[in-house]
Amino acid sequence: METLLKLSDSSSPSTLMEVLDSLRKEHFEPRLETKAWGDWIYLEGYNSVISIESNRGLSSAATVEHAEGEEEGEIVQCIYRAFGRLGWHGIDDDGEFPLSL
Repeated sequence: METLLKLSDSSSPSTLMEVLDSLRKEHFEPRLETKAWGDWIYLEGYNSVISIESNRGLSSAATVEHAEGEEEGEIVQCIYRAFGRLGWHGIDDDGEFPLSL
């Protein structure tokens, strides 16, 4: 399962450091890896990953790729809170939704 996270078009992009710091506030230990095909955020102890689009260290779109068994529950809510804190919203099969704090 995947969930798209993004900022509205009228919002300023978040820096990758802001995203990583917000994930740390949710008690994750995020690790950013830049690959030829894009940037990835790995969360220590979890199999879910975040593919994050970035341009010169700024981002306004990401995709959470939920691992099997991690599609619901506290990990998902913590990821949503981290991005919601930065003003992002989610998009899934049912449409757009707020990432409540």
